[in-house]
Amino acid sequence: MDVAGMRITVIEDGPYLVEGGVPLLRLEIAVNDAGESIGYRELERLEAGDGYMLCRCGQSGSKPFCDFTHFSIGFDGTETAGHGTYMEQAIGIDGPGLKLHDVRRLCAEARFCDRAGGLWNLINRCDDPQTRELAIEEAQLCPSGRYVACDENGELLEPVLEPSIVLIEDPYLGVSGPLFVRGGIEIVDSSGEPYEIRNRVTLCRCGHSKNKPFCDGSHVGAGFRDE
Repeated sequence: MDVAGMRITVIEDGPYLVEGGVPLLRLEIAVNDAGESIGYRELERLEAGDGYMLCRCGQSGSKPFCDFTHFSIGFDGTETAGHGTYMEQAIGIDGPGLKLHDVRRLCAEARFCDRAGGLWNLINRCDDPQTRELAIEEAQLCPSGRYVACDENGELLEPVLEPSIVLIEDPYLGVSGPLFVRGGIEIVDSSGEPYEIRNRVTLCRCGHSKNKPFCDGSHVGAGFRDE
């Protein structure tokens, strides 16, 4: 699907304005018997139309869509994330034949990096083919793009994702997660300046992030639910 014309604009102290017919769907995080996140399960595809507004304050009575509640509650949606690129912020972890980049402040608490002792530990054991495969899988499942894996030549090992916005649900923790923006859709701040275009980004929809407009995992502590 072509991303041309698709855009998400952050409205000052208001919602996300979505343009260009961006598909909107709801996925839940699937877990194994140990409660570890292992993948996504599609729940529904929503009829959203060519343009729509998604709640950013977390208080709309019509979630995930905006109903202008942000006006009555005096929502402060000040963007604090800045416009530094991912690589400018990332730290690198070198393993045998694999490198992991990590920007901790982007963590959306989806927990795909926890299996088999954790992604950081897996990177150090990537001379084993199965371990390498699992490390790449864990990095690619991270919805926020906190983790990015590269091969020995520096090539990004990114999944091919449908350009879309995903409403993440986390039944294991009993909360609704962020907006998972997939496939390189442009996101523009409230002053009109674009953020770096990335394959995987998570936007706050609970209203509590300290890294707005991006998710910082605050929905977990806030017990946010899309209902």
